Amino acid sequence: MYRTERRQKYDTSGFSGQRCLLNSRVQRTQFLHMGRTAFGAHDAAFEAAKERLNTLKEEPDNNVKLQIYALFKQATKGPCNTPKPGAFDFVGRAKWQAWSGLGDISQDEAQKQYIDIINGLAGEESLAETEQAGEEASSYKEIKVTKENKVCSILLNRPAKKNAITWLMYNEIVQALDDASKDDSVTVAVITGAGDYYCSGNDLGNFMNIDPKDMPKMARDGKELLRRFVTAFIDFPKPLIGAVNGPAVGVSVTVLGLFDAVYATDKATFHTPFTELGQSAEGCSSYVFPKLMGNTKANEMLLFNKKLTPHEACERGLVTEVLPHDSFQTEVQTRVEYVAQLPPQSVREGKKLVRDQEREDLHKTNEKECEVLEGRWLSEECVRAIMSFFSKKARL
Repeated sequence: MYRTERRQKYDTSGFSGQRCLLNSRVQRTQFLHMGRTAFGAHDAAFEAAKERLNTLKEEPDNNVKLQIYALFKQATKGPCNTPKPGAFDFVGRAKWQAWSGLGDISQDEAQKQYIDIINGLAGEESLAETEQAGEEASSYKEIKVTKENKVCSILLNRPAKKNAITWLMYNEIVQALDDASKDDSVTVAVITGAGDYYCSGNDLGNFMNIDPKDMPKMARDGKELLRRFVTAFIDFPKPLIGAVNGPAVGVSVTVLGLFDAVYATDKATFHTPFTELGQSAEGCSSYVFPKLMGNTKANEMLLFNKKLTPHEACERGLVTEVLPHDSFQTEVQTRVEYVAQLPPQSVREGKKLVRDQEREDLHKTNEKECEVLEGRWLSEECVRAIMSFFSKKARL
């Protein structure tokens, strides 16, 4: 049942042209024969790669899906010769741009690149399964939550996707913060990322696979989810520490202004490319960032998309301390353990005094930012910017 459900879900994710995960062996065999319009130098390996794609347990991210789709079409049909879809057909436009972006590369070369991508994905998945063997089952799917010695650790756990935040992860983080706030055994909470990234921001796949007529509902639902997500940070009553172990992008950067301390490795970067994607600020950054760093420095990040080094972020008040990458985990742990041993009620009352000075302003800012973003998501400007982003990624 699990395998059938996953295949059906994957097959309807916008890549129905390939039909790569059909349930029936007969259907799959018929399609593979019908889909072959050319014979190339890598035919046997190409067929094996298509079958190997069927066995993947985790869906690739949307950028990789676009590459797979485009290379499959190029390998079997040649250069793109179909009309460009309408502006609000997110999936159709992204697929068209990915395919047309391949230009005139040969079908043999497209086969070879397709094979390399699938084999790479399968290899990464095997390694991940080995690393995860023996871990305890959890009610969370995309984060890992542990509680020990008065510390609640929340690990963003999609390392293969650079910890990009999906709708599910948004909800899981909200739930984890709510649980930690109510757990008397927890004095302090820490958020960090698995792998070499802290978080690559909002998973733009959240905007994919949506029927154009459903866009208004998606925008409304996204607005409400983001509002609840940021509210969870505004109202978290205990010390909240960020351990930024690598690059941070988008909403993972903006909400850092709501943390009580932020420690960053010297390999971290901080990037909020909102206007590049036709969007606008969130996470209360339109209020907090000017307070921390002044209007002009805040505008560099929120309007002009400047990426900060960890030392620049520290100078601007977004980061508490920059720590050497090689000793980062140990040094953060030392600081967190110190906070965990402080009298918990004293720390909570102290945080409440500070937060209450601006809590109402933060909630008003959150509401306004989410309202503006709802409109941005429905704008053609935002659509074009996101499609351009996917097109560039597919060509890399």
